[in-house]
Amino acid sequence: MIIKISNLTKIYNAGENEVRALDNVNLNIDAGEFTAIVGPSGSGKTTLLNMLGGLDSPTSGTIELWDADANKFLPLPKKENELINFRRDNIGFVFQAYNLIPVLTAKENVAFVMDLQGISAKESTERALALLEAVGLKNRANERPAKLSGGQQQRVAVARALAAKPKFILADEPTANLDGKSAENLLDIMEKLNKDEGITFLFSTHDPRVMQRARRVVKLEDGKIMD
Repeated sequence: MIIKISNLTKIYNAGENEVRALDNVNLNIDAGEFTAIVGPSGSGKTTLLNMLGGLDSPTSGTIELWDADANKFLPLPKKENELINFRRDNIGFVFQAYNLIPVLTAKENVAFVMDLQGISAKESTERALALLEAVGLKNRANERPAKLSGGQQQRVAVARALAAKPKFILADEPTANLDGKSAENLLDIMEKLNKDEGITFLFSTHDPRVMQRARRVVKLEDGKIMD
């Protein structure tokens, strides 16, 4: 197990209305999982991923991640500077909207997180090219996002997510903006990375193609996990 979620609750206050986005969620994730978190819009899927990625904080409950160096579970850091560094070094993100930096090439987008880690330019460039080759885009390494299709941009985003060698990757509706062929190609790549390299993937999705590929499906409804 690498993630332990205990009694996780998130409440948003919208005027006089209280919205319970997550309601006492308990969930364990093992290393190497290829898991889809599914449910209707407003069920809490994205909120759960944001909590796991440290992009939002819970109202109550805990998220703990396995630390091999400490040989125990540790909570996500609470101090903002520590949390930023933790996310950079341990968690890969693949967003629905790609979120690539438009003025950087595909290679530079992938290398960016490694530059932040202080990795040498030579090493970060070599790894960026190797990752782009893994997602079938080494020949587009010097193209900026505007020159790439939506499916190609999402593949660059996957390569970027892998750059820091994260413990797990969070993918929020990664196929939502892709046509059928591009979605299948992207899922082929992520499934291969999961099987060949043991990379843990957690998806939030309502896409049947992702659910079909997932080896575990977690159903959320009204912020609760449904058995």
